[in-house]
Amino acid sequence: MGLLDGKVAIITGAGGGIGRAHALLFAKEGAKVVVNDLGGDRSGGGKGAEMADKVVEEIKAAGGDAVANYDSVSTREGADGMVWSALSKFGKIDVLVNNAGVLRDKSFLNMSDSDWNIVFDVHMKGTWFCSQAVARQLKVQNKGGRIINTTSVSGLMGNFGQANYSAAKAGIYGFTRTLSIELRKANVTVNALAPVALTRLTEDLPMLAAMPNAKDFLAPEHISPVALFLASDLAADITGTVVGVQGSKVSIYRMVETAGATPKTGDKWTAQELRERWAEIGK
Repeated sequence: MGLLDGKVAIITGAGGGIGRAHALLFAKEGAKVVVNDLGGDRSGGGKGAEMADKVVEEIKAAGGDAVANYDSVSTREGADGMVWSALSKFGKIDVLVNNAGVLRDKSFLNMSDSDWNIVFDVHMKGTWFCSQAVARQLKVQNKGGRIINTTSVSGLMGNFGQANYSAAKAGIYGFTRTLSIELRKANVTVNALAPVALTRLTEDLPMLAAMPNAKDFLAPEHISPVALFLASDLAADITGTVVGVQGSKVSIYRMVETAGATPKTGDKWTAQELRERWAEIGK
């Protein structure tokens, strides 16, 4: 008995890296998988069927069941196409993993509109389109479900040269929190992963390239057991949570508000008193 026996999962960007690792593990645990991948390069250019097809072949060779889908997450039609692939092949949907991503790293002052737009289209709009299309189907099915988004340490903490990527990933954090509230009555949990892994998207990032044994320590296969956990009945009571995964380390990210302070006199602050008591306010 696998943890996902009888389940149907859509995994976006599953042709390589973290998405491929998700797809292989989910299939091993009994899920039927829609392997979505546009087949482009890491900057969002190009298109092809080879990447998705190869992962489907791997799953079938191991005794699992999967179907390839080549739609773009960045359009409403693409999201609907993924739902159609799942329903026409397997008859239902239980799990969505929003994993597809691109990078267009550039310093803020040199970033172009296209650099900004394509990253937002894939990460933020892609998560929005796919989540809404799947959530509507889950509501019709009325048997609950799982949505797992992918945010990033860059989106939670910031990172030089990634204003577009970090803004989109920060948006996914807020999106995850809100969906977890709105979909609770439908018994749909919504969580997010904040992974650090060595993939074709990150292989030339200086901080990862300089890390000893990064290929093994930050292998995508470290991320997928956490995705499996969140997709399974083991996590039926967990929603609205952002789980950090870096190698074998698993952590939880939380937004924290300090205790704060009020003005010592009157009901309004002055700029001078704010400066004087800034350390107190930040405790």
